Amino acid sequence: MATPRNPSDDDADRVFQLQEQVDQLKEAVTSHAVVDQAIGMVVALGRVSPDQGWAVLKEVSQHTNIKLRNVAELILVWGRSGSIPPEIRAELEDALDRHGPTQIPGSSLD
Repeated sequence: MATPRNPSDDDADRVFQLQEQVDQLKEAVTSHAVVDQAIGMVVALGRVSPDQGWAVLKEVSQHTNIKLRNVAELILVWGRSGSIPPEIRAELEDALDRHGPTQIPGSSLD
């Protein structure tokens, strides 16, 4: 015969589960904001639509095997510092070439 559970144990489990959900939602909101800001930078600098900006970020992420959020963070750092890893810059240029008729500011005209 199973021993009855104490209702306070159930409450503690539920509180723990809810706290985990809250933490996950906070992380998702933060991640979403970072990605949205990076899309905005790609849109502004690359003269592409928001949908194209999203596609550019996804392609850079896939081609560099770097999580999308991390690519977005690197693009935001680039906006503040002017520095971006060469492999990210190359993939960003390639993706923008596929989605828009522009050149990244600061790159040379070959």
